[in-house]
Amino acid sequence: MRRSIRTFAVLATSALVLTACGGGSGTEKTASGDTKLTVGVIPIVDTAPIWLGKAKGFFKDEGIELKLTKTTGGAAAVPGVVNGEFDFAFGNIVSLMVAQDQGLPLEFVTNGTTTAGVAGKDFSGVVVNADSAIKSPADLAGKTVSVNNLKNIGDTTIRQVVEADGGDPSKIKFAEVPFPDAPAALENGDIDAAWILEPFLSTAIANGGRVVSWNYVETSPELDIAGYFTKSDTVKNKAALVKKFQNAMNKSLEYAQAHPDEVRDIVGTYTEIDAKTRATMALPKFTSEFSLSAAKLLGEAATKYGTLKKQPDLEQLLP
Repeated sequence: MRRSIRTFAVLATSALVLTACGGGSGTEKTASGDTKLTVGVIPIVDTAPIWLGKAKGFFKDEGIELKLTKTTGGAAAVPGVVNGEFDFAFGNIVSLMVAQDQGLPLEFVTNGTTTAGVAGKDFSGVVVNADSAIKSPADLAGKTVSVNNLKNIGDTTIRQVVEADGGDPSKIKFAEVPFPDAPAALENGDIDAAWILEPFLSTAIANGGRVVSWNYVETSPELDIAGYFTKSDTVKNKAALVKKFQNAMNKSLEYAQAHPDEVRDIVGTYTEIDAKTRATMALPKFTSEFSLSAAKLLGEAATKYGTLKKQPDLEQLLP
């Protein structure tokens, strides 16, 4: 492989932390000689492939005993990898761009989830109430739009599509609202529009919501959303182990893409999403390859809108 979310104040001394802490288990072996690895994952649809891969024995085939630890997102995943709690973790691309911008030597080793690439069939959308005067992305200018985290992939892509539609992205007012709470906040009039992911997106639409922007697809139909990352010194010093993880993870992604019904089933084992919702919700695309052009576009947008101080070094960040 080539040389090759949001960063909180607690990571301000990250360089010292990285120096002081070793990697995660990484070298710990089981009685059978397998290597123990701990991976931090968010319990959402996006991480279905790694759960499926574990169940199918793809990691065991590579000599890996995989422990999956649920996290709430980048606020736990990034420091978890930094301090050695996790060997690898799942995180979105803008979160890792922000971490790099703050000087954290982290990098992706494999993809995790990609937009489905088709408006109307994706797992991410900006929703308004049925009677809203907002008819297009440009109309979001001057309105209050919810995102789960500020200065991340949600507001970055929404600003991008609003500007592309002729609106002024600087006039959007973003409010932090967790995805599960966004539909209610929208119905109550607390916000004008809500950025929502599946399975909450399908629920919002079923309750009368109307999608005004498929923000991932409209940013790029090849937009990669998130992947699995680790510390740069792990990539350098444990290359054989990283390769084994990559092999198992890529096989898991390919299997998940080819078996959507099994994806829907496995999601029910680590989330509380009911079977009816799982049967109809839109799924991401699962692929092992990153789109460099889409990542470049995302990095340029994040820099333009002030999420990043400078253009990300994609040669360092992506495998």
